[in-house]
Amino acid sequence: MFDERSMSTRRSAIGRLIKLSAVSGLLATALLGTSASAQTRGGTLVVLSHPEPTTLNNGLTSAHPPIEVGTKIFDGLLEYDMALKPLPSLAESWTISDGGKTVTFKLRQGVRWHDGQPLTSADVQFSLMEVVKPMHPRGPGNLGPVTAIETPDAHTAVFRLAHPYPPMLLGLSSSEAPILPKHLYAGTDLRNNPLNNRPIGSGPFKFVSWERGTAITLERNPNYWRPGKPYLDRIIFRYINDAATRAAAIEKGEAHVASFGTITPAEMRRLATLPSLTIPQGGYEMLAPVLMLEMNNRKPPLTDKRVRQAIAYAVDRKLVTDTIFFGFGTPAVGPISSVYQGAGLFTKDGLTSFDSADRLKKAAALLDEAGFPAKADGVRFELVHDVGAFGDDYRRLGEYLRQALGRIGIRVTLRNEDWPTWLKRIFTDYDYDITSGWYVGMGDPTLGVRRQYVSSNIKAGVAFGNGTRYSDPDVDKLWADVAVETDPAKRAVTFHQIQRKLVDDSPIVWLMEMQLVMVANKRVNNLVTSPLGMRSGLQDTSLTPQ
Repeated sequence: MFDERSMSTRRSAIGRLIKLSAVSGLLATALLGTSASAQTRGGTLVVLSHPEPTTLNNGLTSAHPPIEVGTKIFDGLLEYDMALKPLPSLAESWTISDGGKTVTFKLRQGVRWHDGQPLTSADVQFSLMEVVKPMHPRGPGNLGPVTAIETPDAHTAVFRLAHPYPPMLLGLSSSEAPILPKHLYAGTDLRNNPLNNRPIGSGPFKFVSWERGTAITLERNPNYWRPGKPYLDRIIFRYINDAATRAAAIEKGEAHVASFGTITPAEMRRLATLPSLTIPQGGYEMLAPVLMLEMNNRKPPLTDKRVRQAIAYAVDRKLVTDTIFFGFGTPAVGPISSVYQGAGLFTKDGLTSFDSADRLKKAAALLDEAGFPAKADGVRFELVHDVGAFGDDYRRLGEYLRQALGRIGIRVTLRNEDWPTWLKRIFTDYDYDITSGWYVGMGDPTLGVRRQYVSSNIKAGVAFGNGTRYSDPDVDKLWADVAVETDPAKRAVTFHQIQRKLVDDSPIVWLMEMQLVMVANKRVNNLVTSPLGMRSGLQDTSLTPQ
């Protein structure tokens, strides 16, 4: 059972450890001096990751493990700064014309694949139109209006769009749209091409080996188009099934980085008190991840928005953030994350606040109004919560939700299943009441948030689509309008309307804006240099010698 008092006590103890170690941490940083920021050449970076990927071609999947490896091997047309501004990568420059319906990319000359062949605009056309757009889960969102890519010469790629689409420039990183070698993929079974497991790219690191169940090794690309980079000689991704062993490996210095999801939040807080380790800040801004409680909007009593709102009132978001996830996030207020605040796309104005002091009274009143009075035993109705198949944190979240909803008369039964069974139940069979999970919003809400709420994305069998089966014609129109609007001020107004409408309808309970942080040895320099964190190429990362 989830025990709020014991969890709070444990978290307080960890907090005291953090304070006690502050002086030693500062001392360790001072002792490293200028060497900690120096870009030393050479060395092997060992990264703990979990779970092991099933493919290394991240042009075919949005799963985190393949992206973490693939982005070191493949380049994208663009990269991004911490303010999500597009930066050149394989594309040196780009121009927008024809009212936003034509985007012309000038490609960098002299770029070669790891097998020595030149990279050309034909590779761009093939990768985006024949692989990413039709096969990547977010391909239709990133490249939806792109009807054709023309290649007038080897270093020019002209995108033709059915309508203006400002979000497109935020979906062209190696994480979302890697450029693949056409000469090795064209005419093959793309999903089963052997190169998916021994890829050849143009990125800063070259694939060397994959010891299944143990490690993936990459080595420095000596002919990388960025002169003098990368700094590291190699990167080894280690895969260890046991969580305690993973934590011990990073603590002992056997590994330098433990990526997100590898170490539990509680263990991360403990490890961060050690003088040799730190939790790098940032590196998830482009992802805009949100933890949420999804509800089956077509299954009574969840068809009634008053019931959904009551559930939203019952959950203490601050407790979820601080006690269950140990402060690695901030309480969420709606589907559009505050990460988008800098672009003016986020608002709290006019939103229903589910965190009021009398929230449980409001929840009870809504359930009474909806026709679900408490019976003699205090129970109004029963629900099954399918615990998200993401590990122990989600099991603890499930225990808390059972208690929280019990306080307003909803009896909750927890169901824990493996990953494939959970995916099928939620996104194919829709055989569930409520479930927990998380989504990424990407660089623009149109790219990652929209898919959860538009009627057209209610597609059985499509994981992480509109699994709640929420459908509203007004919301569909707002999403359609904002996708083609080019005026930033008008886009912001429309996103604010979407935020208010969705919060009022409450198809989902938005719990926490997540921080997808890592634990790293302080010998690692420049680990987070982009809003994609470990999903970037790490060409600027180096190791201070021991």
